[in-house]
Amino acid sequence: MSLSKPPFFLFVCNSLRFGSPLPPKKFGNPGERLRKKKWDLSELPKFEKNFYSEHPEVARLTPYEVDELRRKKEITIRGSDGCPKPVFAFHQCNFPQYVMDVLMDQHFTEPTPIQCQGFPLALSGRDMVGIAQTGSGKTLAYLLPAIVHINHQPYLERGDGPICLVLAPTRELAQQVQQVADDYGKCSRLKSTCIYGGAPKGPQIRDLERGVEICIATPGRLIDFLEAGKTNLRRCTYLVLDEADRMLDMGFEPQIRKIVDQIRPDRQTLMWSATWPKEVRQLAEDFLHDYVQINVGNLELSANHNILQIVDVCMESEKDHKLIQLMEEIMAEKENKTIIFVETKRRCDDLTRRMRRDGWPAMCIHGDKSQPERDWVLNEFRSGKAPILIATDVASRGLETLISAADHSVQVWGHIYIGGQSSSLDDDVEDVKFVINYDYPNSSEDYVHRIGRTARSTNKGTAYTFFTPGNLKQARELIKVLEEANQAINPKLMQLVDHRGGGGGGGGRSRYRSNNSSNNPNLMYQEECERRLRGVKDGRRDSSSFRDRDRSDSFANGASKGYGKYS
Repeated sequence: MSLSKPPFFLFVCNSLRFGSPLPPKKFGNPGERLRKKKWDLSELPKFEKNFYSEHPEVARLTPYEVDELRRKKEITIRGSDGCPKPVFAFHQCNFPQYVMDVLMDQHFTEPTPIQCQGFPLALSGRDMVGIAQTGSGKTLAYLLPAIVHINHQPYLERGDGPICLVLAPTRELAQQVQQVADDYGKCSRLKSTCIYGGAPKGPQIRDLERGVEICIATPGRLIDFLEAGKTNLRRCTYLVLDEADRMLDMGFEPQIRKIVDQIRPDRQTLMWSATWPKEVRQLAEDFLHDYVQINVGNLELSANHNILQIVDVCMESEKDHKLIQLMEEIMAEKENKTIIFVETKRRCDDLTRRMRRDGWPAMCIHGDKSQPERDWVLNEFRSGKAPILIATDVASRGLETLISAADHSVQVWGHIYIGGQSSSLDDDVEDVKFVINYDYPNSSEDYVHRIGRTARSTNKGTAYTFFTPGNLKQARELIKVLEEANQAINPKLMQLVDHRGGGGGGGGRSRYRSNNSSNNPNLMYQEECERRLRGVKDGRRDSSSFRDRDRSDSFANGASKGYGKYS
């Protein structure tokens, strides 16, 4: 079956704007026509934001039991004055029955760690910062209290803006949040809309004019609507900054500040981030009042411990051969959805072209793709029709910046910056089982973000990385990430660090000594990876290492696996 090309594909190929410079700015700066409001709290209508009633089961917890619960869940608290005790079951939050019904329908049995402490904090009306890795359940941690908050406010009147505003860095994350809001809010007739660039404004404006209690928006498009008077934030009393670190990375800080200036200062504000750099800390100090900070896990750079990380130290010329071997193993698995990350757009296109020519069901995505084409490719990937996605960091970072750049001529580091932590795939594609770093990224942060596309929620995943001598500068940081996640470390990686100099090498080598008859550290690493891989597969087919198979150095193996007609 041949893959028909949608009409937009031909349009893109012939478009004069494809690859052309960004259009001129609409205004000097995004949001320059918005004026900071001068608030007089005595003139503002009062509103309620504390709805938390401690459940008897929680009230009976002793201080020791609270500390043990937090320790077990890896929860640490800062600014804990008046911080409520954590819950350990959904019914202890006193959510409306219709919310509980949806939780049960979706087979959620107990709150995640961030929800255990986040629910009582948000329900009590406190400002808070939540620091947790992606896939931690933060969306429900702020949306369920938002529903309770909204249902205690007066009904919207004609011309009112939203009561709850969620700012998100990418259109894909915004869409995912709206889907959750719709799932839980429709039973109480709460309306929501998703505001993002790269889509027609008309339907979004109509949603706002009809009135919505929840607005999930990317900063660029919301700024446009606020400046044009298509909506307002006079009724907003519940503000969420989702993935604040990503929004700052993507250059959205000026827009965020302009937006927040339009919201009454006695609002409730919840900020969520995967990291806690000084820029995010400053934002919290500026926007939040007497806030409590929840940390789940280690604040240091760390990878999801549910990901098996395998690093193959090789030469640049060996990558294609190793990729072929690896893809044969992966495609033999029942669950084989895979993202392959490469460094450049040209390599992304070239590798995809070669793999598809030889029968592999691969598609690609990068910053030069139009929005309709990106949507189409991601839908093919989500559905499993094309289980191999080859991508630049546009797929591990936000796509929305490209749209914002087109709208506002934002350029960073001399090119259109696709920034942030997550991707179009970050919360939207839950079943990615494998990530392959064909090219190692520029930083360990990007490495962690890339491999975080697998092992979403409580799932497990595997990340393979080709590491060449050209990546030597990143070797030491990569080793730190591997050690923190209790991963086996390839001795060749340690040798790269040793040859570069700088100490620590001898101690690193000693850890690989054992009673193994061969006492070969490279073989020991391979055996350890295979043992862990078998554990990840949990009893499924026993797979040998992708390094020791004798296969033909050709992408044509894809056709022999039944993908020959995918063209």
